[in-house]
Amino acid sequence: MTKRTGPTNPLLQELIGELKKRSSEQSVNLWKSIAIDLEKPTRQRRSVNLSRINRYTKENDIVVVPGKVLGSGNLSHKLTISAYQFSQQAKEKIESTGSKIIDLLELSKEKPNGKRIKTIG
Repeated sequence: MTKRTGPTNPLLQELIGELKKRSSEQSVNLWKSIAIDLEKPTRQRRSVNLSRINRYTKENDIVVVPGKVLGSGNLSHKLTISAYQFSQQAKEKIESTGSKIIDLLELSKEKPNGKRIKTIG
């Protein structure tokens, strides 16, 4: 059996390290749980369609997907969405509704306490 080494992408490794560091600095488990989810192999990471995000959110919610956002479905209200990856179709649909896409590190800087953030996936 081979030893699991984690992600080899240097940008992803840096992101995971920063999220864990912010988690310990702020004593917020949200950032640590997102980092742990991102450490999983690609096949085990979460993939969420826009239809699911639309179903479980309200206007002006902040949503984090520790994985990839896919473009199946539509958004009917404005949101702020943060994820590791977005499909091209998902980006286009999100931007067409006036919603905002934000980087995970940026969100952890803006909301270090993790309050009023929904994790979907």
